[in-house]
Amino acid sequence: LKVRVVRSSPPSSQFKATFQESYQVYKRYQMVIHKDPPDKPTINQVRLVPVSFEDPQFKSSFNQSATLFAKYQMSVHKDTPSDCGEHEFTRFLCDSPLEAEHAPNGPECGYGSFHQQYWLDGKIIAVGVIDILPYCVSSVYLYYDPDFSFLSLGVYSALR
Repeated sequence: LKVRVVRSSPPSSQFKATFQESYQVYKRYQMVIHKDPPDKPTINQVRLVPVSFEDPQFKSSFNQSATLFAKYQMSVHKDTPSDCGEHEFTRFLCDSPLEAEHAPNGPECGYGSFHQQYWLDGKIIAVGVIDILPYCVSSVYLYYDPDFSFLSLGVYSALR
């Protein structure tokens, strides 16, 4: 048995070189011990999209996100359709007082408001609305497709 301490933040070359292998061990552990389904979202199925109507990824996924938001609000919070229309979605989860900033020593994505989209089979199944700031990440809101509640996406998102 050989045990190594590998720096994860900032990621060392050893961490990067062994990431996929470590992830596979983690995923198998989650499936066997915690009974996670094999199709639980993976790192490759999560997209970080800046909240900006100028961003092509944000624009192309806007309708799907807004529709998912309405489905979640009506199912989980029993909102009426008029309570969770496109205008309400934009006001609540797209309009942000934060301005995008790309600091030279900051994260590659920059600072600001983001939608962390969870994709499965070409479809958004959850969105975490987050603010990335210099010393923290703030979770603003999470909504998900109630049909996938068995995946515990709120817990997964919080841990991620």
